[in-house]
Amino acid sequence: MAKPDDRSDNAAKLQEMLQNTEENIRESEDYLAAHAGEISEEERANIEAKNRRRAESIQGFRSEIKDEVSHTE
Repeated sequence: MAKPDDRSDNAAKLQEMLQNTEENIRESEDYLAAHAGEISEEERANIEAKNRRRAESIQGFRSEIKDEVSHTE
């Protein structure tokens, strides 16, 4: 028998993932600033591309959080 769908803590989990992703962006930006002269253009481009994907994920997290909150009210 399948367990019932418990979405009660989904918004909190999504919020935590959003905060972790924001922290990852800050850390990688700090890394780029601290090591600008030591890393290759390819590595810089890879980090910047990853941060763009992280920013897109943050938008998705925010949308999902709104959806979860509206389903629990």
